[in-house]
Amino acid sequence: MWTAENRARYDRSQLRYPSDLTEEEWSLIAPLIPAARRGGNKRTVDIREVMNGLMYVPGTGCQWRAISKDLPPRSTVYYYFCRWQHEGTLDRLHHALYILCREQAGRKASPTAAIIDSQSVKSAEKGGGASIPPALTPASGSRARSGMSSSIRRAC
Repeated sequence: MWTAENRARYDRSQLRYPSDLTEEEWSLIAPLIPAARRGGNKRTVDIREVMNGLMYVPGTGCQWRAISKDLPPRSTVYYYFCRWQHEGTLDRLHHALYILCREQAGRKASPTAAIIDSQSVKSAEKGGGASIPPALTPASGSRARSGMSSSIRRAC
């Protein structure tokens, strides 16, 4: 429910972009971001601005090349996105925030129950040809219609 306290807490009008991190949000995730690698040059990019860039892309639905000019260069933001995705940093961030949200809602850190829809189970049991993308199945019909020679058709 929106109360005066909640409105003030979730008001993002004072931020440069609505997707930017507040001080409170940054204080939660800053300890989870890995330090700069040892050796080499010192890190010159502001990691908070990189996170703001990472939040900007899905928040606005823009493409990487359309990242605002007052954020770090798109190549820098994309580099950290790929690196953190590969190292599992983004998964750790998600997991930590997920647990925090559950605890704030008064729930246990991990769910204790699951719901399985019987219709989902039925369709998963069928499997077969539906799970193979059509592009990977052999062409049907004559060679003239498919444009594939018989040796290529056999290889598929």
